[in-house]
Amino acid sequence: MGNPRYVKVAEQIKVIVAELLERRIKDPRLGFVTITDVRLTGDGREGTVFYTVLGDEQARDDTAAALSSAKGLIRSTVGKQLGMKFTPTIDFVLDAVPETAAQITDALARAKAADEAVAAQAATASYAGEADPYKHPDEEPSED
Repeated sequence: MGNPRYVKVAEQIKVIVAELLERRIKDPRLGFVTITDVRLTGDGREGTVFYTVLGDEQARDDTAAALSSAKGLIRSTVGKQLGMKFTPTIDFVLDAVPETAAQITDALARAKAADEAVAAQAATASYAGEADPYKHPDEEPSED
């Protein structure tokens, strides 16, 4: 889990970066960005900001370039607002949550289709032998 202090600092960084992207960064390359998570190293010197972008591959590339160019401004603003002795370096990483969610949705759809096929096959199936192959005590044994 990590140091509880750095967990709180990471949450504050998340809020600060989101507000900066919404209000202060006016780069036209910046797409519709959502900050999903911020993680700090154990010593608090390096921070990783995870984000998602609504749009295609071009929008993702443009947003990555805009975030990279605004990295210095974001780091200095984070340092001023947090008042820490050492401001962590900030790296932006595209979060793979939407792609993973799409893969899971596809896998669930395939599993549902396979279950429906098995259920349809089971509805028309019949027993290979008798329906109840077990002996019951109330039946008389047959003499063969």
